[in-house]
Amino acid sequence: MGKLHGKKGHFNSLRNQIFIGFVMVMLVVLLLAGISAYDRVAALLKSNAEKHIHQTAVQASGRLDALIAQVNSLTAQVADDSYVQRLLSDEKQGNPATFNQRQALLQIAGSYQSFINGAQSMEIYTTGYHRIFPMDDRSLDLRVERSWITKADEGKGRLVWAGDDPEDPGVLLAIRRINLLEHSFEHGGYIVVRMQRSFFQLNDLNGADGSQDSIMLLDGEGEVVTSDLEINLDPKAILDSGSVVQNGEESYIVVRQKSELTGWTLAVLTPLGETTEGVSILRTALLVSGMIGVVLFLIMSFFLSTMITRPLIRLMRAMRSAQPGAMRPNLMVSSTMEINELNDVYNQMVYRQNELTRVVHEKEVMQSRAELKALQSQINPHFLFNTLEAFYWSLEEKGDEEMARMVVAMSRLFRYTISSSQQDEWVTIADELEHAERYLRIMQMRLGDRMQWEIQLSDVVRKVPIPKLLIQPLVENAILHGIESKLGPGKISMHVDASTEKNLVRIEVRDDGPGMDELRLQSVIHALHGGPAVSNKGSGVGLINVHRRLKLYFGSQLGERCKLSLTSKVGEGTVICFEIPMGTEGAYDSGQNDSYC
Repeated sequence: MGKLHGKKGHFNSLRNQIFIGFVMVMLVVLLLAGISAYDRVAALLKSNAEKHIHQTAVQASGRLDALIAQVNSLTAQVADDSYVQRLLSDEKQGNPATFNQRQALLQIAGSYQSFINGAQSMEIYTTGYHRIFPMDDRSLDLRVERSWITKADEGKGRLVWAGDDPEDPGVLLAIRRINLLEHSFEHGGYIVVRMQRSFFQLNDLNGADGSQDSIMLLDGEGEVVTSDLEINLDPKAILDSGSVVQNGEESYIVVRQKSELTGWTLAVLTPLGETTEGVSILRTALLVSGMIGVVLFLIMSFFLSTMITRPLIRLMRAMRSAQPGAMRPNLMVSSTMEINELNDVYNQMVYRQNELTRVVHEKEVMQSRAELKALQSQINPHFLFNTLEAFYWSLEEKGDEEMARMVVAMSRLFRYTISSSQQDEWVTIADELEHAERYLRIMQMRLGDRMQWEIQLSDVVRKVPIPKLLIQPLVENAILHGIESKLGPGKISMHVDASTEKNLVRIEVRDDGPGMDELRLQSVIHALHGGPAVSNKGSGVGLINVHRRLKLYFGSQLGERCKLSLTSKVGEGTVICFEIPMGTEGAYDSGQNDSYC
């Protein structure tokens, strides 16, 4: 058991606790910093990747719109050509084009077609779907589906993309209705352009940074127009999925852009692993730097804890080796200011202890002499009482009865106030009120007719025990701050009766002095609860002492009700009251005098 305690004490040494505390703090700091840095950088990398993909999609969409605009411009120029307009107008009026006229269209179509490398050929049809160029007399409704012809009619001259050429999957068809400009834009026929799929290849938009973005172009029916993906992905999955498309074990981030000109959808796909590659490198870097930081901090924490605890261990050994009366100072110098201060305090304590030890004997020798002098200097209170009694008899013989009564009142006041340690601190309420009345009679010698008083005591509470001098300080306060501060005559009223609460006595002291405003009243109440005294007369601590004594005697019985309650109004006076229990067990001896009436 002793070995176990020794091991536990060694483990709980200050150095180990400092070392473990430093390490735990460092681990927490590194963990929080690593998590925060990882989250922020990972979010930044992901945001940059998404911006890059979106930028590629915007560039591809702009390039696509430019290509579509070229095709649209080509077909518009052919449709608005004066020779084509005149030839279709004659056809509409029932004058079929001759062979030479149709042959002349070859030169016109070739001149326009040369402006776009992807334009493989163009076809021109009449309103009756009869083809006049090339010269093979094929019908338009056999060339494309009628639904596309209807869409071209509804477009009223807008280019409509009809999808794959049934005769050549590598070619896309676009159809446009030709409006006759000189005949109020009447329907004059159709122009069909055949565009190679390679015309819409956009893979040259990949940056020089080695990015692996792939671009897929889908028409309005969800069919692939062009794609540079090396794998086969379901086009519907690309259109209907979220931001990530799964293909086996490989995942792709998808950004879509829809063309308003064609209704086609441009999808840019980037491998998910490419965007998270930087995150993996970041995670590895954080782990490596964290491990290096932990190792370095372990070494620093060990040396730091040793540097702090080594002088403390020396000081502890010096304190253990100290013997009463022969304590030696610890001569040590540390590089740490706090350790030096602690050592200086210990050395001062050693010097002081040795000094005190040397004078103990002298104090013991002088103690008997000091006790003798203290006994000789004590004044016996009974000598004061006997002297006052002698004054009383002397005044009686001289016939000065009023002064004799004052001397008797003062003698009884002193006898009530001064009590030895063997005398009881508890009296009846009747005794306490009698003592207060003696004090009022003495004060009347100074105030004369300016002061009147009234005492109301219920017979039910006459013998209720109360600690000495709880009421007299309240009366003194009423005289000091009430009667003396009033210009005319004043009155002090003391009312003691059973409270409305069960087994409680309510004691109230009231004056009709100038009273207090709300601010001063709150200051007095604050002083009762520990604040600074606010009295400008006397010591200002009478009410505070009464309040504390109430807490001391009755706090456990009354709780929050055990306090002085003050109410005051300017011009009407002040009322101070408190409550005590009806009976306190063992507090009062029934054999005491009950002379107040």
